[in-house]
Amino acid sequence: MDYQFKDIEKKWQQFWAENNTFKAENNTNKPKYYVLDMFPYPSGAGLHVGHPLGYIASDIFARYKRNKGFNVLHPMGYDSFGLPAEQYAIQTGQHPSVTTEANINTYRRQLDQIGFSFDWSREVRTSSPDYYKWTQWIFMQLFNSWYNKDADKAESIDKLVAYFETKGSAGINAVCDEDTLVFDADEWKALPEKIQQQELLKYRLTYLRESTVNWCAALGTVLANDEVKDGFSERGGYPVEQKKMMQWSMRITAYAERLLQGLDTIDWPEPLKEMQRNWIGKSVGASVKFPLERAASEHFSAENDPASGSSHPAPYIEVFTTRVDTIFGVSFLVIAPEHELVAELTTPEQKADIDAYIAQTKKKSELDRMADTKTVSGAFTGSYVTNPLNGAKIPVWIADYVLAGYGTGAVMAVPSGDQRDYLFAKHFDLPIIPIIDIQNIGTEADPTKEGKYINSDFINGLGYKEATAAVVAKLEEVGLGKAKVNFRMRDAIFGRQRYWGEPVPVYFKDGLPQLIEESELPLLLPEIDKYLPTETGEPPLGRATDWKYKPQVSPIGGDLEGAYEYELSTMPGWAGSSWYWYRYMDANNNTEFASEKAIEYWKDVDLYIGGSEHATGHLLYSRFWNKFLKDIGKAIEEEPFKKLINQGMIQGRSNFVYRLIDEEGRGTNTFISHGLIKDHKTSPLHVDVNIVENDILNINKFKAWREDFADAEFILENGKYICGIEVEKMSKSKFNVVNPDDLIERYGADTLRMYEMFLGPLEQSKPWNTNGIEGVFKFLRKFWRLFHDANWNFSISNEAPTKAELKALHKIIKKVEDDIERFSFNTSVSSFMIAVNELTDLKCNKRAILENLVIVLAPYAPHIAEELWSLLGNSAGSISTAAYPKFQPEYLVEDDFAYPISFNGKVRTNISLPLTMEPADVEAAVLAHADVQKHLDGKAPKKVIVVKGRIVNVVV
Repeated sequence: MDYQFKDIEKKWQQFWAENNTFKAENNTNKPKYYVLDMFPYPSGAGLHVGHPLGYIASDIFARYKRNKGFNVLHPMGYDSFGLPAEQYAIQTGQHPSVTTEANINTYRRQLDQIGFSFDWSREVRTSSPDYYKWTQWIFMQLFNSWYNKDADKAESIDKLVAYFETKGSAGINAVCDEDTLVFDADEWKALPEKIQQQELLKYRLTYLRESTVNWCAALGTVLANDEVKDGFSERGGYPVEQKKMMQWSMRITAYAERLLQGLDTIDWPEPLKEMQRNWIGKSVGASVKFPLERAASEHFSAENDPASGSSHPAPYIEVFTTRVDTIFGVSFLVIAPEHELVAELTTPEQKADIDAYIAQTKKKSELDRMADTKTVSGAFTGSYVTNPLNGAKIPVWIADYVLAGYGTGAVMAVPSGDQRDYLFAKHFDLPIIPIIDIQNIGTEADPTKEGKYINSDFINGLGYKEATAAVVAKLEEVGLGKAKVNFRMRDAIFGRQRYWGEPVPVYFKDGLPQLIEESELPLLLPEIDKYLPTETGEPPLGRATDWKYKPQVSPIGGDLEGAYEYELSTMPGWAGSSWYWYRYMDANNNTEFASEKAIEYWKDVDLYIGGSEHATGHLLYSRFWNKFLKDIGKAIEEEPFKKLINQGMIQGRSNFVYRLIDEEGRGTNTFISHGLIKDHKTSPLHVDVNIVENDILNINKFKAWREDFADAEFILENGKYICGIEVEKMSKSKFNVVNPDDLIERYGADTLRMYEMFLGPLEQSKPWNTNGIEGVFKFLRKFWRLFHDANWNFSISNEAPTKAELKALHKIIKKVEDDIERFSFNTSVSSFMIAVNELTDLKCNKRAILENLVIVLAPYAPHIAEELWSLLGNSAGSISTAAYPKFQPEYLVEDDFAYPISFNGKVRTNISLPLTMEPADVEAAVLAHADVQKHLDGKAPKKVIVVKGRIVNVVV
């Protein structure tokens, strides 16, 4: 029979499912290889043709590695908590789990029909209690840990408590909040338990703190920076404002240096690594304290009372600077509008201006504030600080170009050396003090480090290095500064005020967070009546009835009936995806997130494929959690993903029809073909690409597409309506979404797989164009035909292959092996076509050739390969582990060479001669050849030049 792809693909997909063909083993002598895709959020729209691109590439590589003798783990699951399902729940009242389950079923059906070799026995869903139990468990480990800078790792909070009990706070070198208490061992022991717990919260790797967040009132939740665009939520387009809220945070900053250094040890795209380096933002400089002029005020008492559990605001503003050498050029201080001292610093005369400015700032996202370098705005607080080295009086302003979360939320402004400070000083008529003798500050700031210092007290006449060292030394001497390394990266907000996420395993006792018992995990999401915040503004979980923590043991001073409030926020979307690759290693383990034995075998991900848009989100958080799990002895490797490839985007290829506009400027129901529009006034309209083939509109389908087009009329060219085209993002609104289901129905999954690879290099973005898919389909039919006679009977010869056939085979073995190892899948597809053409011309049906060719093609087109492998007499399904054919270079060695024969420098013919012939023999053979004699026409050549293995030139 001809190539019946529908029957073949259905047959083998069912076989793989029933026989667990791709199930990986945790106990084998084979070397391991772990291939992972960034798992999808299962949206209601299902997959379009752009989504499987990376999955197909990873599947080809996974299948190839199995043929190379590896035990391959290639799993799939779903990042199934998320805002879209919750928004649908808000609109319809349907529980997000119902929506999510339906979406997952759609995804699973689509993934199965593309023929992926996933080990479905290890499927994970982040919204399953069996899974999020361990996400909660990891949260608890973070809560019970602190970061010891001396050991450069996370350690148990119990170790910190033991230190406090024996030595107090002296000498502790930890990543912690700035306002930690100072105490000795006896003072610590004397502190009430509540004060001790408040203090420990300043050290824990996950903690509660008031933070400035992106608050979206319409969605009722906090949004991450990458979920906000131009001051509006990416989903829904709702207004977002900056707001201070008590939030859970993760102390990712503790790992900043390790995250930075680790980038040098992994095989990731350099642009992605650079994005992470910039996000981490390491800066070497100094911390400087500018004393407040009103330091005597009771608002700024420097006293630190351990028993009270809090300290009053310090009598100074602290800044971090990379140019401490410019301290004598400071003419004003700028603090963030959210800075904790704004209210204290604002004088009554300036309050109206400050309040108005803060209200204005709340409408901008932090990204917008950082990006806007042209707008100059700010407001004066009315207060002053003094320069710590010369006592100069310096005004304090607020401005939105300073962010509360970066550094200390304050900058010392040096207009002569910083352009933003320069523009600010010019705008508000503030002093600009030149500090280096070669500075040119007539029209802009000059950040030069050359020359000698002027107007700079004791560093006058010094150069940059000497001046910097002298200033730092002086600051340390007077106790108002020190050398410091700073990072731009901030602690990660770890809470969302929504329902569809992991519950935080915390209850509150005396206003302080306490962990539930590990034996009580998972803490399940409760049922609620609506998926909106409560009428009093609490998150949706506040609607749950009888959802309180009842401890198994009576709390001190309480009774068995004592109950406490749970945390009402849920974890962010990135929580479940920050460790999921470990769950795949041991997905059905009920006693731990993955066994030590499984982790020891799989170690880490060898190949990870996904989008670069996750560079400073998922990929950074995953590296952070992985390093933490290594610190506590649960992971082996420092980095989770050895090699990472960012697949490019498949863009949409839109089609347009052109509506005729009448003389009065109104649209008609007449449509003009693209080649004729230049002579008419028209309006372009997107048209569904699925009713267009090779840019030719199916007019009947167009009329049926929309009711208002039922009586449409057309002006054609050559009897056809030709559509316009444009490459743009694939989206429903542009009607350019191509559903893989339709293509698989028409051409088959193997054709789709090969065509997606054929479109271009994996890492590059490229437009989808269905027009070329027919060529790949024809190739597979031609490949099928090699195994059949003229009557479509399976026909294979056991004869020994010819030299030409062996050459064709080993060329493709070598080419595909090299291409897959380089992830250059697109060039393999064209090479397959060439190989099949060569073998077709040779009328090859030799088992020794075609059996090996089937194995080489199998990773790309597994269904047709499985069928032919079985027809060749091999056991069903065994092609998945069949050894990849060994390339033998001797079959590509040429014995003969087709010499170009030129006459007076012009090539006239080619003559094939053995490469072993010496030049004299080549000359004799050439001159005796009939074609040469014809060109000589009876004349004797003056000279014959032979370059062995290259060319023969006859001079006449």
